[in-house]
Amino acid sequence: MMVDEDRRLGGAEPTPKQIKRWRQYLANERAEAAVYRELARHREGEEREILMAIADAESRHEDHWRNLLGEHVGFPQKPDLHTRWLGFMAKNFGTVFALAMMQTAETRSPYRDDEDATGQMKADEAIHAEIVRGLASRGREQMSGGFRAAVFGANDGLVSNLALVLGVMASGVEPHIVLITGISGLLAGALSMGAGEYISVKSQSELLDASTPHPRAGKAVPLLDVDANELALVYRARGMSEIEAEVQAAKVFEQLESTHHVNGEILNAGAVSVPDTQGAAWTAAISSFLCFGTGAFIPIIPFIFGLPTLVSGVVALVLVGLSLMVTGSITGVLSGKPPLMRAIRQLCVGLGAAGVTYALGTLFGVAAS
Repeated sequence: MMVDEDRRLGGAEPTPKQIKRWRQYLANERAEAAVYRELARHREGEEREILMAIADAESRHEDHWRNLLGEHVGFPQKPDLHTRWLGFMAKNFGTVFALAMMQTAETRSPYRDDEDATGQMKADEAIHAEIVRGLASRGREQMSGGFRAAVFGANDGLVSNLALVLGVMASGVEPHIVLITGISGLLAGALSMGAGEYISVKSQSELLDASTPHPRAGKAVPLLDVDANELALVYRARGMSEIEAEVQAAKVFEQLESTHHVNGEILNAGAVSVPDTQGAAWTAAISSFLCFGTGAFIPIIPFIFGLPTLVSGVVALVLVGLSLMVTGSITGVLSGKPPLMRAIRQLCVGLGAAGVTYALGTLFGVAAS
């Protein structure tokens, strides 16, 4: 703190521009410390300790700007809009979204080119970005796969059915034909997605189950020739090295000698673990069906209300465009990337696909006439 005081008092009085910038830094640091403490309040154990440690570091940065300002500190100032948004996310949407946004914020530290920030502060911000990246990665791994599937499933429904509806509309058919086509596309796509997810999850479960030891294998172990040690070959076939396999087999035979009973966990050493998938296939199937169906329903909404064909097409484009930007923003936030850029990318890809099918529909319509 003495260094900060000497720096402020040893030179000229700070300019109004510096005072304004320092006050904003002070407000942002205070708010960011509060965000980390709010996130810590919802966590336990190691993650809570890490978040509290970052909050303490932000408080040290806050002291730096307060000391530089001195008598110019003034009344407490509001943090910038982005920092306030982070606080709102931390209070209302949990740690995964907030940490993903904090990762982006820490990566874009304003201190990098600011000579009034100390080298230690700049280093702190760089390290904070990596800490938050690690915490956010934990959250992404723990996040339900069903949530990710919901976002991507809805996005698939939006794009595919919009493209289908616009392509058919461009061919010049009657509005009710477009509506029937859209409903058919919704049902066909949703059923296909649901069936695909069901088969995928069941197949994965069956493949893993085929890799687990057969129940009858344990009964044969006591009859094995200890000297031949064929049990070691089982472990080697599962990926253990020769030495590891022999050590594991020796453990099993020692247990047999002492208890005349083989522990199932020892027999399963090196085997592929099979997760509990009871009901998972149906859950994945129903989730995919509903999510795709929800997305695919949006492009046909204006046709349900009987609007003129051209008006319905424009309204469908607007509704789907807004929805694509929402799903793009969500994926951007979860990946720690700027949500606006991801939203625009999602919009361009979706509308691009719709544009291609509209052009093809127009060509087929002209050819048919």
